[in-house]
Amino acid sequence: MTPTPPARSTTDAQGNAPARSTGTVAFVGTGPGDPGLLTLRAVDLIAAADVVVLDQLLREDDVARWARPDVEYVDAAFGVDGAPLTQANRAKLVTRSAKGGRRVVRLMDGDPSTFNGLAEEALACRKASVPFEVVPGVSAVSAVPAYAGVPLTTKASRAVHVITPHDTKVDWSRSTGDDVTVVIMGEPPVVTAALADLLAAGRAETTPVAVTSRGTSTEQRTLTATLADASATVAGAGLERPVLAVVGAPVALRDELSWYETKPLFGWRVLVPRTKDQAHATTDRLAEFGAVSEVVPTISVEPPRTPQQMERAIKGLVTGRYEWVGFTSVNAVRAVREKFEEFGLDARAFSGLKVAAVGGVTARALQEWGIEPDLVPSGEQSAHGLLEDWPPFDDVLDPINRVFLPRADIATDTLVAGLHEIGWEVDDVTAYRTVRAAPPAAPVREAIKSGTFDAVVFTSSSTVRNLVGIAGKPHASTVVACIGPATAKTAEEHGLRVDVLAPEASSGALVEALAEYGAALRLSALEAGEPVVRPSERKNSARRKAR
Repeated sequence: MTPTPPARSTTDAQGNAPARSTGTVAFVGTGPGDPGLLTLRAVDLIAAADVVVLDQLLREDDVARWARPDVEYVDAAFGVDGAPLTQANRAKLVTRSAKGGRRVVRLMDGDPSTFNGLAEEALACRKASVPFEVVPGVSAVSAVPAYAGVPLTTKASRAVHVITPHDTKVDWSRSTGDDVTVVIMGEPPVVTAALADLLAAGRAETTPVAVTSRGTSTEQRTLTATLADASATVAGAGLERPVLAVVGAPVALRDELSWYETKPLFGWRVLVPRTKDQAHATTDRLAEFGAVSEVVPTISVEPPRTPQQMERAIKGLVTGRYEWVGFTSVNAVRAVREKFEEFGLDARAFSGLKVAAVGGVTARALQEWGIEPDLVPSGEQSAHGLLEDWPPFDDVLDPINRVFLPRADIATDTLVAGLHEIGWEVDDVTAYRTVRAAPPAAPVREAIKSGTFDAVVFTSSSTVRNLVGIAGKPHASTVVACIGPATAKTAEEHGLRVDVLAPEASSGALVEALAEYGAALRLSALEAGEPVVRPSERKNSARRKAR
């Protein structure tokens, strides 16, 4: 194996960026709510930021994956008393954050230059001699209708009028033609009044209207009505801000063009019992299918009680004791890497060694370190799959017959026993310990037991045991999805009904299997002429019928 040369860094020996005498501010548009709509430039700036100034839609958890661990988050939406900050206070906060040469990213909902306070804050930077740049964002004006399945223009509707009524007097007579699409943005009461004003100005009563709340998020909700009924529909719906209404002929296409709210897991609340740093791949994939994820850590990873065994193994790796190093998890990669850094070593120490990774996620963790694994299972992504592809020891071809296996303290003996059977000696070393995490907050425990979650995805037997141990059993209405037969067996032993079994042992396959299950439920409801409801809603419907 040839390690990949490390990338050149602009940091000093302690990992610090060179000092800057003048701070900078980047006004970054975040789009209307979906973090996936951030631009590449936005992500690059967030990754380099010393300070991230938050707006209302995207918060700390939404951007943490791109930001440095030591980044400072500042809230520009609300003050310490919970009241919204004034525009002047926001401007002072932004310029103050740039003091000391710090790089500031000022997140701004939607597009900075559209219905936002860009002008005031940029002028404050200019007055304070703070250099700034503006990164446009996807505007809610176009994004929210697109996510609702409503094009803004068609052959019959060529003009688009964008209106934010608020306290401004609007001449609605300009928007009464059938060839005009009207987009209205604002709080629900403001939009309700605007729709009534448009009707009073002479727009046809039968004009279709679509009203969307929390657009582009997995909590998006769209209502349709005619203009005659729209005000009453919005007023009685209890919609959450922000709200956007589209009035015009293109709304009639929504039934055919709706693509977001018809995703197989749209609106599902899915419990992910994993640590946050390991859950990104799963939560990202769930979001692609329209689900809202909630991560509940069930284990905590800690160093081994005594470090001597691990230290001896690392020294043996450097001095040529091993032919192979086998990594069975991302945590194992992290543990070895941390020990390397402690000893002042880097990926070059793996030169001449063969490296195995139990699956794609572990392989990517090695690649991020600059190591390309020589062996990844071609079939099942598990210890069993790795054994099927691992070559037996050959005393002619292999100069050394020993394998270094850094693993968890609770790892099974499957891999060790299998390697022994094909002629290898194994140093099975405890690289880290897994301990049960603290119980989640009381509202989360209640949601788990009461059936508020639509589904739970289990990626190992330990996640089943630990979740039940710290939070109790999921409600019978909750769809249980398991990554493989062993995990499913553990779930059944704990009294859970397994509804979904992944065809292969990977988080991606697990989420896709859950999405197929959700799609089948949706299709069944549509074929029966019934409303499409989530598993948690079915539970509530059953209770209402029982009463």
